[in-house]
Amino acid sequence: MARYGTMISDRRAGEGLALVAALSFGAAAPIAKLLLEDVSRLVLSGLLYVGAGLGLFAWMLVRKRTTEAPLDRRDVPILAAMVAIGGVAAPFLLLYGLERTSGFAGSLGLAMELPITVLLALTFFGESASRREVLGLLVTIAGTLLLVGSESGSGAVQLSGLAAVIGAAALWALDSNLMQRLSGKDPAAIAAAKCATAGTASLALALLSGERIPSDVPLVGASLLVGFFGYGVSIACFAAALRRLGTARTGALFATAPFLGGLIAIPIFAILPTMWGWLSGIVLAIGVGILIAARHEHEHAHVALEHDHRHVHDEHHRHDHAPGDPAGEPHAHRHRHEPLTHAHSHVADLHHRHGHD
Repeated sequence: MARYGTMISDRRAGEGLALVAALSFGAAAPIAKLLLEDVSRLVLSGLLYVGAGLGLFAWMLVRKRTTEAPLDRRDVPILAAMVAIGGVAAPFLLLYGLERTSGFAGSLGLAMELPITVLLALTFFGESASRREVLGLLVTIAGTLLLVGSESGSGAVQLSGLAAVIGAAALWALDSNLMQRLSGKDPAAIAAAKCATAGTASLALALLSGERIPSDVPLVGASLLVGFFGYGVSIACFAAALRRLGTARTGALFATAPFLGGLIAIPIFAILPTMWGWLSGIVLAIGVGILIAARHEHEHAHVALEHDHRHVHDEHHRHDHAPGDPAGEPHAHRHRHEPLTHAHSHVADLHHRHGHD
C-alpha cells in the first residue's frame, strides 16, 4: 500500500481544504450581516465576489511559479455555465426568495443544497460511495437540517419564495458538480475567473435596478476584503478539495460552514446557539468523523483518459514525456491514462469516477 501514499496524503489534504473552505465562508457570514446594515443585498453580493476575484488575481501575480494546469479554451463552456448558474442566477433567486419568505423557511431551503449536491453527484456525475460513506453523508445532511431548527420564529411563508430559495440551492448544487469537471486546473484561476465575472454581473444588475455603490471608501474596502477571504479563499480551497475528494464528500465537509459561522458569530453578536444549534454541531461532527474514517476499496477499472492537471508519477501516472513537457515533480501537462484494473482504497477523486455493480 506504500505506493498509494501520495493518494492518501492527497485525501487528507482535500479534507483539510474542504474544512478551511467551510471555515472561511462561515466566518464571512456574520461579518457580511454587519455590512448589510449599510449596503443592499445585491450590491454587497457583487462587492464580495469582485473582492474575491481581485484578491485572487493579485495573489496569482505575486505567487511563485505554479505547477498547476492553467485554464484553456476547452474550459470556457463549463466556466461560463458556472458563472451563469452559481454566480448570477442562484444569488438572484436567493434574494428573490428571502424577500418573500421567513428566515426559517429560507434556511430550510438552503439546507437542501447538500442533499441535492449529493444526489446529482451520485446519480448524474459518475461518483460512487460505500455504505459507510453513504451513512456519513446522511448523518451530515441530518445535521444541516437540524441547524434549521436553530432559526427563531416561523414568519409568513410564500410558496413562491420558498421555491425560489430551494431553486437557488439546486443551482449551487449543480454549480459544485460542474466545478468538479474543472478541478484538475489551477484552483485559484477557477475561483478568480468565476468570482470576478459573477461580481461584475451582480453589480451591473444592481445598477440597472437603480441601486448605487456606496461612496464610503472604508465600507467598500471592507466588503472587498471580506469577499476575498470569505468567498475567494473559500472557493479556491473548495475547488482544490473537489480534485482530491469528489463533489459529494467535499460538499458534506463544506456543510459545516453554517455551524462554524455560528460559533464565530458568538463574540460578534453575543448570542449563544440554541439547543438545536448545539445538537446540529454534534451531529455534523459525527457525520464528518464517519466520512473521514470511511474506507472504500474494491477492484475497479480505469478507462483510457486524456487530461491536464498537477500530478506526480505515481501508480496512476505511468506515462512518457514528450519534448517540451516539464521536468521535475509535481508538474502539469496534458497526458494520457491507459486502461488499468486494480484494487486499493480510494475516494471519488479526479481519477475514480466509476460506476459500481
